[in-house]
Amino acid sequence: MSYTFPRYLVALCALSASYAVNAEEQAEGFIEGSNLSVLNRNLYFNRDHRDGPAPAYGKAGDNGYSEAWAHGIIGKFSSGFTQGTVGFGVDAFAMLGLKLDTGGGRNGGRSSFDVLPVNRDGEARDEYSKLGGAAKVRFLDTVVRVGDVFPATPVVAAGDSRLLPESFRGVTAENTSFDGLTLQAGRLHAMSQPVSSNMRDGFATFYGGAVDSPWVAYGGGDYAVTEHLSVSLYGSRLKDAWNQYYAGASFTYPLADDLDLITGFNAYRAVDEGRQLLGEFDNTIWSGKLGLRFGAHTLALTHQRNNGDDDFDYLRHSDSIFLDNSIQYSDFNSPKERSWMLRYDLNMASYGIPGLSFMTRYGRGSDADYSNANAVYMRRDANGDPLTDQKRWERNIEVKYVVQSGAAKDLSLRVRQANTRATAFESDLDEVRLIVEYPLSVL
Repeated sequence: MSYTFPRYLVALCALSASYAVNAEEQAEGFIEGSNLSVLNRNLYFNRDHRDGPAPAYGKAGDNGYSEAWAHGIIGKFSSGFTQGTVGFGVDAFAMLGLKLDTGGGRNGGRSSFDVLPVNRDGEARDEYSKLGGAAKVRFLDTVVRVGDVFPATPVVAAGDSRLLPESFRGVTAENTSFDGLTLQAGRLHAMSQPVSSNMRDGFATFYGGAVDSPWVAYGGGDYAVTEHLSVSLYGSRLKDAWNQYYAGASFTYPLADDLDLITGFNAYRAVDEGRQLLGEFDNTIWSGKLGLRFGAHTLALTHQRNNGDDDFDYLRHSDSIFLDNSIQYSDFNSPKERSWMLRYDLNMASYGIPGLSFMTRYGRGSDADYSNANAVYMRRDANGDPLTDQKRWERNIEVKYVVQSGAAKDLSLRVRQANTRATAFESDLDEVRLIVEYPLSVL
């Protein structure tokens, strides 16, 4: 698969031209098509590291807890396009993160906690900000963006699980010439982590750490075959580190009134590339889902397996791991690991409380084996031997309410709780996240 982005872009534009649409009818105008939104996000995050010390620099966090309370303001502007066959526009954003409290220095240091940036002494900064934007061009049904972008694909996706969202810098293209089909491509040369004000950070992966790679490129598409069946195919290259390939499908089959069968399948193949900055590997990991939706209730069973000898890795804090058993803390993606998960969802609208939902799930993994892992992903015991026969489980509970009307319409309140227990290769953790979000549409 070639990742020469200009060629992919030419192909998308050619597809637009071959399926010609009157661009004048599509164009709303630069001003008329503009929108401005502001999201206020209040986040409290507490992670209990049980018997181990919290990750930290200096003295912070040696009490076993990571804790932070912060407020984020996320402003985004998106213009329309100028009139004509080729339209021009801009996207821009300004974001501000404010520290409210870090529980007496329990800010989590530099770890996956990552609510607030910390200085060299391990102290959380009082505030930080992000500012960026992108120029965009529309040619018929293809939109190209150049600058700071937020891709959303199974192989490269800007994560939004912390105070401020992650972003990337580069070029992206999206084509929607055919009903039900969306094609996407991109070539990115930098990323900005959730706790970074720098829009030009180098690439980092969740399990392998920082990678001296000059770019990541991706391409693929999603197709709604029918009302009930959708499929996705994507590929990506993190230069000199990996090639990743993804295939996914979801299917819903109505069995009776208010009764649906739901199924899904996700699979990745990851192989080393170029200078092998993350070592030599050849991994295949997949997950499958089978469930029933009955009125307000959904019950699903999922199974996941990593057939490779190394952790299945992805870009740090990104959402580019479309596997059913990748949940609040655990990814269940260790070498040779197989896992099962049972999940239950309840939509309380059927019981007269629209906007209120509940979810709980329990996942258990076993057989993780690092005997043949490469040097980057190897995990050893106290004697220096590779870890084998590793096990873990995680339980999540989440309650969310979205205000349906009135002055506070769309205000959401969410509580997320997780417990995880594991053998030597992972941490025992208890965590609680309280998230309040209030979106405002200014334009």
